[in-house]
Formats: sequence, C-alpha cells, structure tokens
Amino acid sequence: MGNRNILSIGNTKTAKGESKGYMTGILHLAPGALSGVQVCPMASEGCLAACLNTAGRGRFDKIQQARINKTRWLFDDRRGFMRALVWSIKATMRKAAREGMTPVFRLNGTSDLPWEKFKCEVDGVEYRNVMEAFPHVQFYDYTKIPARALKWARGDMPGNYHVTFSASESNDEAVRMVAMAGGNVAVVFDSLPSHYHGRKVINGDETDLRFLDADGVIVGLKAKGDAKHDNSGFVRKVA
Repeated sequence: MGNRNILSIGNTKTAKGESKGYMTGILHLAPGALSGVQVCPMASEGCLAACLNTAGRGRFDKIQQARINKTRWLFDDRRGFMRALVWSIKATMRKAAREGMTPVFRLNGTSDLPWEKFKCEVDGVEYRNVMEAFPHVQFYDYTKIPARALKWARGDMPGNYHVTFSASESNDEAVRMVAMAGGNVAVVFDSLPSHYHGRKVINGDETDLRFLDADGVIVGLKAKGDAKHDNSGFVRKVA
C-alpha cells in the first residue's frame, strides 16, 4: 500500500472532537473474523450485530475490501504494516499542525487488538509500541478484553494510551471488576440514566475523546443503527 495514509479522519463522531481542537486519526480494520483473522477476540453476538463497521462510508464494498486488505496486511507483514502506520501517524500529525489542531489516535476503530504489544521502528530505532515511539501524542481505544482494561486501571499501560472497557450482554462480571479497579466502562443504553451501578453516567456521544473523561465513570452511549433493535441485552434498557 506504500506511503498512503491508512488512517481515517473525520467520521461523524470524531468530527465533534474537532470543535475542541482535536484531530482524530482512526484505524479501521475488518471486525471479528471477516478477514479470515480474528481481531475482536472477546466480541459478543450483540457487539458484532451492533458493530459500526458498516456505518457511514463503511457501507460501500470498496471500503469493506480495503479494511479486509489492511487486516490481512497486518498479519501477513507486520513490519511492513507498522512502517505504514508510523508514516500515517506522522502524516496526520503534519496535517493537524497545518490546521492548528492537536492530533490524537484511535487504532481500534473496528477491532480490539493489543497495540501496546506491537513493536515498531521509527528512524532506525525500535520501540515496544507506537505509544512509546510517539510519547507526546495521545492514543485511546475501547476494549472488551478485561485484562487490557485492568492493566490501564492499574497504571500498567503506556501513559499516553487511554483505554475504556466496553460492556456487552455477556461480560457483567468483568464490568464490575474493571469499575472496582477504577477503570471507565462504556455502556450502550436505550436512553441515558444519570447513574449506573452506583457510578455517574456521562454522555459519551458528545465527543469520542475518551481520554478527557474523569476516572471511574460510566460512559453512556445511545443505541444507534441496528443496535436500536437489539434484544440480546447488549443495549441496556432504562425505561
């Protein structure tokens, strides 16, 4: 794929962050096992059914194929893919600088991979991950992998990588564990309550900038698209 930006900028949700001066570069891969490789190991049926993979431009076959190609590239040629990712991060940083904005990055736009474990090289120097390679840049993600969320809650993730745990219809025990450890949890509701499990609920739809959230909150998200018709329990019923 060469020197082509493999990150997307300016979907409906991240565009809201632009009003606060942030430009978000998002990596979209093919979710679940659509590419033949599983990139969402803890995804529930409700999560996959409500996935935003086909939202916006994602509904086009060309975009879907591009995401499949990127996913296969990551697993077939990790070094080559990471070189492209580093190039794309730098390109997005330059674009943000030209526009007077702060660049931030979300690498699991439609996946749930442990980017903290993926080595990369920048200017001939090898780093443990892109967060270490770009220490002054903010990265953030959602995850359904409890161990990753707990590592973040305990301060064992890179300091510039913010991770929010994502609730599903089948991980209530993990939600309690992460919340008790002080981690933030995103929950999809049919309508937003003020509190959930004794914790304050904030409106996560106002922006996608999860790293600005206070610690120990529930990030409330309104059901959208196919999720509005969810009967699996993925969407919490408030009324």
